[in-house]
Amino acid sequence: MEQFFHLREHGTSVRKEIIAGLTTFLAMAYILAVNPSILGNVMNAGGVFVATALTSALATFIMGLWANYPIALSAGMGLNAYFAFTVCLGELGGDPGAFRVCLTAVFVEGVVFLLLSLFKFREKIINAIPSNLKYGISAGIGLFIALIGLSGAGITVSDEATLVNLGSFRSAPMVLALVGFLIILILVHRNIPGAVLIGILVTWFLGMGAQSVGWYDGPSVFPDFSAGLQLSGIKETAFQLDFRWAATHIAEFIAITFSFLFVDLFDTVGTVVGVADKAGLLDENGELPRVGRVFMADAVGTTVGACLGTSTVTSFVESSTGVAAGGRTGLASVTTGFLFLASLFLSPVFLAIPSFATAPALIYVGMLMVASAKKIHFEGEVSEVAGAYMALLIMPMTYSIANGIMLGVITWVVLKVFTGRIRDVNPVMWIVFALFALRIVSLILS
Repeated sequence: MEQFFHLREHGTSVRKEIIAGLTTFLAMAYILAVNPSILGNVMNAGGVFVATALTSALATFIMGLWANYPIALSAGMGLNAYFAFTVCLGELGGDPGAFRVCLTAVFVEGVVFLLLSLFKFREKIINAIPSNLKYGISAGIGLFIALIGLSGAGITVSDEATLVNLGSFRSAPMVLALVGFLIILILVHRNIPGAVLIGILVTWFLGMGAQSVGWYDGPSVFPDFSAGLQLSGIKETAFQLDFRWAATHIAEFIAITFSFLFVDLFDTVGTVVGVADKAGLLDENGELPRVGRVFMADAVGTTVGACLGTSTVTSFVESSTGVAAGGRTGLASVTTGFLFLASLFLSPVFLAIPSFATAPALIYVGMLMVASAKKIHFEGEVSEVAGAYMALLIMPMTYSIANGIMLGVITWVVLKVFTGRIRDVNPVMWIVFALFALRIVSLILS
């Protein structure tokens, strides 16, 4: 373990890494319930569950064993909704075979990413991002994942008058999530190992008590084995690609594929930067060593996932919970990968953990990641400050990592041009700027 993962070099231990891997898994286990729920609108939900678990394990193993980073991967949120509702039920009119078109687009996207990773183009992108912008991205992701936790527990709710408002203190999920957050903070203050994981489990157990006395009346938080294991659905989703449709609708297929590729590319970049910065894995130049291997993990995961029957695979911001629990090496990812495999047989247990129980961990990690904002040189040149600020601001406000990076980069490049610092813009940033400009044009024309 020591020789393979270099644990001492990263100031960690086997125990810390295992706790971190378990913490990350608990924070993102919701995807095993949410992804089948979303994609189940257009394809076999049981097959999606199996495909999601297997693909997540494979991609996370590659991340841990080859890249040696504590970053877990699974089917990306937002991309699965685009798959089911925008394309299958929208653009393709709810055709029963529409999911095959989307799986084909995801497969092609994965192959493109494999090629881009081999030629290190994605690596050049992440290493070409200015340090100030990276810190803005990291802080923005902190606010973003905190917002995920807040909304998942009902602490923040939508409001027609004020857009967003505070939830009700009569709500068990809201109160329990706030209590869980305080528990984590108290445990951290007392230097209790595994504080984040303990906070999740205590909140979950409190939720069981709340449901038992009738205070919480939502979906059951108790494990239910009565339905048994349902793994045969994979037959309905595996190897269902439809290249025939793609060949006869080339322009439409390219547009669908580009949308998957675009969002995944920059979601992954943003997540990797944020998690790596919080874990102290960036080097003295603000660059991430072995980042090409990181991108190869999600490229392989996306390609294999499409073959098995799930949407685009990407790095998860919830990996930050494992980093907060002490994870610094790929051993944490390997642990998470094994738990994804175990979920195939213990899914009733893992899926019973409600979002309000993982919310405290997300809110806590968001607090830690926002600290990256103090590294932003706010007294510096305006393009550097504004670019970082836009990335930090837009991510939580639009509920999108990709949107934050897009407006952050565009702001940075435009200001460099109009402040006489065009020479600061390297070729890779020009390419990224052009891609974002095309994205904006496509949004205008859509």
